[in-house]
Amino acid sequence: MADEKKSKGGKVTKGEGKAGKGTNVSFAVVEARPVALKGKTRVSKFYEEKVRPALMEKFGYSSVMQAPRFVKIVVNMGVGDATVDSKNMDFAVNELAQITGQRPSIRRAKKAISNFKLRQGQAIGCMVTLRGARMFEFFDRLINVAVPRIRDFRGLSQRSFDGRGNYSAGFTEQIIFPEINIEKISKVRGMDVTIVTTANTDEEGRELLKLMKMPFRQR
Repeated sequence: MADEKKSKGGKVTKGEGKAGKGTNVSFAVVEARPVALKGKTRVSKFYEEKVRPALMEKFGYSSVMQAPRFVKIVVNMGVGDATVDSKNMDFAVNELAQITGQRPSIRRAKKAISNFKLRQGQAIGCMVTLRGARMFEFFDRLINVAVPRIRDFRGLSQRSFDGRGNYSAGFTEQIIFPEINIEKISKVRGMDVTIVTTANTDEEGRELLKLMKMPFRQR
């Protein structure tokens, strides 16, 4: 008889197998689906319960959809020394994947620059775009774990907005993230983190990040 089994989240397909010596019977093959991040993170809950009502009260929004919110977080790491040794790109990609929990995409040169020995199409950096639960999880680790590990940290600049409510910050060392083992890295590398929001002005974006506990430098 066919022995069919189905696990939670899996799909049942029939194949051929052996129940005993010389006896062929059909059996079920369970194809497991990849597990994705489910539910709301504590940061997303904090935004809905505390931050969004405060923004609506301060700016007088009539709808919750008007309140500024995070759209995505882009983490970019330049790897200029990949022009000398391509293995440096592999190291950077692995480190950025450990930090963000997502496989980075390779960024290539758009044109050749002879003074820098750069050829068109050559890999010179890697980038990750985070959305949804993974975005909130990274933001949580950034402000509560990584940033406090910066030496002589006095706060992030409040001027790094682009005029449309998006914020960018540069970090000189990837070792501020505990996922990186300092004994196994090939080189200390910096990275840029850009937080894209739905805010229309820098004032709205700045207030959003302040309420989200972004450690800004006090003026």
